[in-house]
Amino acid sequence: MADAPISFLPLGAVIQSFKVNGIDIVQGFPSQEIYVSHNVPHFGETIGRVANRIKGAKIDNVNGKSYTLVANNGPNNLHGGVNGWGKKIWDGPTPVGIRSIPGIDGLEGGESVKFALTSEDGDEGFPGAVKTTVVYTCGIQKVDGKEVTVLGMEYEAELVDGADETVINMTNHSYFNLTGKPTIEGTEVTLCTNKYLPVDDGGIPTGGPAPYSGIEANKTFTLGPEEPDVDDCFVANEDPKSVPMDTRRLPLTTYVSAFHPDSRIHLEVSATEPAFQFYTGKYVNVPAVAGIPARGKRSAFCCEPSRYVNACNVPEWKDMMVLKKGEKYGCRIVYRAWSD
Repeated sequence: MADAPISFLPLGAVIQSFKVNGIDIVQGFPSQEIYVSHNVPHFGETIGRVANRIKGAKIDNVNGKSYTLVANNGPNNLHGGVNGWGKKIWDGPTPVGIRSIPGIDGLEGGESVKFALTSEDGDEGFPGAVKTTVVYTCGIQKVDGKEVTVLGMEYEAELVDGADETVINMTNHSYFNLTGKPTIEGTEVTLCTNKYLPVDDGGIPTGGPAPYSGIEANKTFTLGPEEPDVDDCFVANEDPKSVPMDTRRLPLTTYVSAFHPDSRIHLEVSATEPAFQFYTGKYVNVPAVAGIPARGKRSAFCCEPSRYVNACNVPEWKDMMVLKKGEKYGCRIVYRAWSD
């Protein structure tokens, strides 16, 4: 994909760049070595085994017992631990031909590459050996005279040894800035829902979906220099029992639509998942490196499609995150971007 506007790296199966009208709308670094030394925010990483937080860095009950995980976010496990899947070298990119993206009509191109990883039993404390892949598919849609750049991500994982059950919740952790300017101020954002999971001081949900104060579903708001300050899991599917382990057969839902009037760039993030973390980048703090200016507070925003946070420890939510031997975990995420 040398001539494509999108590039990837084996470390973390990272999305390194995504260019629209000459502007790279995702945060990244020019070399894999700098990701190793500076990617504390997880720019572009494929996150696993479990995205977001697990309470007390402990799985309460799978395989009939509890498991202690690596604590790397206060008392909690975050994004798979200190050396989660976003910090590991994947096999790839391996070309896998031309593919369509279910739910995306009229896709032109469709060139696809695959990254693969085997996570051993006990990796960061998680039970069972897991084989996982992510397939990236790049193409163009022509809509109303505009060329829309499309990136599809298809995730799959299987438990292959070492346990009868494990937990899994994958996502991509790209950070978006639609102008290339120092902050996201002025970005116009629309969320498909205002239902979210209220959390305690450590970011662990305290109950089921509730309305988020100050944000309305399908109503555009503008990101200012400080507010709204968001780092929460929004819920698109409020029926946890209806969420299959493999969501790829479900229709895509557009969770976040964003636009900046200066660059005239639009972005849509869609997925088959029941929830998404929306984060306005309060804690980003990356120094200047390799000729790239420092990235600081609110330099970019995230939309991370996923299962409910800490679902593996909540009986009513648990089924959406517990992968049994013989089953497949799967999900699909799609980015669409264009300029006026």
